[in-house]
Amino acid sequence: MISVSDALSHLLNLVSPLEAEMVPLAKASSRVLARDVTARRDQPPFSASAMDGYAVKGAEVELHAMFKVIGEAAAGHRFDGVVGAGQAVRIFTGAPIPEGAGFVVIQEDVTRKGDLITITGEPGDGDNIRPRGGDFFDGETVSAPCRLSPSDIALLAAMNIAEVPVTRRPEIALISTGDELVMPGSTPGPDQIIASNTFGLKALLEGLGAHVRILPIANDTLGSLKTAFSLTEGVDLVVTIGGASVGDHDLVADVAESLGMERSFYKVAMRPGKPLMAGRMGRAAMVGLPGNPVSAMVCGHIFLAPMIKKMLGEAHIQPALLSAPLATPLGPNGPREHYMRAVLKQDGQIQPFDRQDSSLLSVLAQADVLLVRPPHDKIRSIGDTVHYLRL
Repeated sequence: MISVSDALSHLLNLVSPLEAEMVPLAKASSRVLARDVTARRDQPPFSASAMDGYAVKGAEVELHAMFKVIGEAAAGHRFDGVVGAGQAVRIFTGAPIPEGAGFVVIQEDVTRKGDLITITGEPGDGDNIRPRGGDFFDGETVSAPCRLSPSDIALLAAMNIAEVPVTRRPEIALISTGDELVMPGSTPGPDQIIASNTFGLKALLEGLGAHVRILPIANDTLGSLKTAFSLTEGVDLVVTIGGASVGDHDLVADVAESLGMERSFYKVAMRPGKPLMAGRMGRAAMVGLPGNPVSAMVCGHIFLAPMIKKMLGEAHIQPALLSAPLATPLGPNGPREHYMRAVLKQDGQIQPFDRQDSSLLSVLAQADVLLVRPPHDKIRSIGDTVHYLRL
């Protein structure tokens, strides 16, 4: 067995950042920016009013000053004249500041009679003007890599960028194996269960930005497994679920190696997730996950997620290890790194579940963190600082 850190290093060596592609801005949300992009205009492109009010010369602004209104400026419709001494232009938020004006008196500080206004409220020190380029200037850069949030998309739109260079989505093939499995919605036989791992992993990986193909369930026969592998052509990563252990019906390793897989490692000193296998099949990386549902999902978080992030070219590919005080005592840990399902309480303490069996999806569904215990960790008391990963 190898350590979790060594296994992750091997897995990351099996993948590389993928090539970039151009996508319309409307389809770029949550994609990873592959190259720097630069603004194509100033924002705002002119000095604009930040308030509804009256644009006047800044030097003339004082309490009780009077001005004659000579025109109006609205968003999308500038005033083409020049503001002279004693003159004002009625202006609305977002409208260009007229030539000659340097201050917007807000309408609440003004009394108007006909074409004459009087400043009747203290105007304050701010000029209520958004300067040209106050947000960004033509040529300013959004740096790659970054996962594009809705706010990033709005920024790129304001920069007049219609197409965005993003990293291609990794293509992932998921193969569930085992005679005992049927798809959700089927009628299981008396000795069968539902293939749950496939759908949990698909949701996890697609949430990270991959494109995932669920292949037909492979039975525990050499022919069925070979057929399943034949359907993975063109993918970047093949993930098998189950059949990676050493039982008489665990055939994934033998079939994969007969098809040319170069094994990188087998078995990791962790719980859950010990029977993990990885290697390379042609241009694709291959990972064989254990079949227990929680084991597969935990390995998805610990190993597959960083692989996807590396393929997408993200800057930070490993999850941050956080710390919190323990809410309950724990006995000593064994020789394997233990990823215990737990919840982070409102008081900031971490509470592991009593039941940690790797078949219990109901416990995993309630967990929001994984409490990480190193090999041979000592007895832990309430209040001891422990480490965890967010789910």
